Amino acid sequence: MTNNIIIGNLVDDSIEMAERKGIGHPDTICDEITEQISTELCRYYIKEFGAIMHYNVDKALLIGGQSKPSYGGGEIIQPISLIIAGRATSQIMDKKIPVEDIAVETAKKWIQKNIRHLDVSKGIDIISKIRPGSADLVELFSRFGKGKIPLANDTSFGAGYYPTTVLEDQIIRIEQLLNAPSTKNRFPFIGEDIKVMGVKDLSTNYFTIAMAMVDKYIADLNDYITKIEQVRVFVSSSLHLSGSTIYINTADDYHRKSVYLTVTGTSAEHGDDGQVGRGNRINGLITPYQPMSLEATSGKNPVSHIGKIYNYLAMDLSRAVVENQFADYARVFIVSQIGKSIDNPQILHFQLKNRKAEKKEIEHLAKEMLNDLSDYWKRIISP
Repeated sequence: MTNNIIIGNLVDDSIEMAERKGIGHPDTICDEITEQISTELCRYYIKEFGAIMHYNVDKALLIGGQSKPSYGGGEIIQPISLIIAGRATSQIMDKKIPVEDIAVETAKKWIQKNIRHLDVSKGIDIISKIRPGSADLVELFSRFGKGKIPLANDTSFGAGYYPTTVLEDQIIRIEQLLNAPSTKNRFPFIGEDIKVMGVKDLSTNYFTIAMAMVDKYIADLNDYITKIEQVRVFVSSSLHLSGSTIYINTADDYHRKSVYLTVTGTSAEHGDDGQVGRGNRINGLITPYQPMSLEATSGKNPVSHIGKIYNYLAMDLSRAVVENQFADYARVFIVSQIGKSIDNPQILHFQLKNRKAEKKEIEHLAKEMLNDLSDYWKRIISP
């Protein structure tokens, strides 16, 4: 157990920016599908063998297709390509594990559920290239199956903070509102590919929304312009943002009749590519003014991969500090060393604002949560 726990202070700032990529963004598609494959592999391994086997399916590349959108309905000319890669245990003794089938079927089900206008039978080609893991990492992982504390399979770090800011909460609410089923029923022309950038300065908040529009629900340019304004009013009134400035599809050029029109509701249909790890962190945000790790958590195993575990723990630990009223705001940074037990980080560093607790109280909380890391995977894969 580490004794190297550092507690420092934090200075506030009045300028910030943050971003959220919605469910239909190419990067989010890659993140969500690999994470769902990770969960399905965990469930399969537990069902068949009683324990999670070694795997990491944290690589995916989405290659945009080609489309010809048109008012009233266009067409897909060339399908999207999705390549899934990683490492996974594919055989135990004489039993083969259908890793590739699990990956492809999981991806198809996710798309059918979440991208309502993308036909998985002809709109996307899904290719799985998952191979067996390296012997040394498999051996590190196998100790978990023998009842030992999992050993970190990477030298990496996690970062988290709590609470989120007002601006960050508004960004999340905007994207969730626009992708809510009730909103899609009311405005079926709104696609799933939505990105929200929020900026706060000394005077007000600004929100820039990139929103894919589904062509078959739009009659012409005037209808498009009218629908954009309807959405702007809807967002402002629903979320009480009358004091903020809301922009939608700022790349549109009405004079040139160039607008964000799609067939499927995602920019992936025509040249916008995606990749795991380029999207939201685990709190659903991209936060240049807040700590975050560039480590991709999606698709990593939740037992020993520090790139996943420590990012979840950093978020949970910062939340626990605030909810226990030990401070008004907390940042947490945790770093591992490969081959060391996951409950023994090299450093666990707190940055706190308005600290209200003694150092030993915060240390006790941290050590309690570290002691529970062997079962942390259950919290991550729970539906």
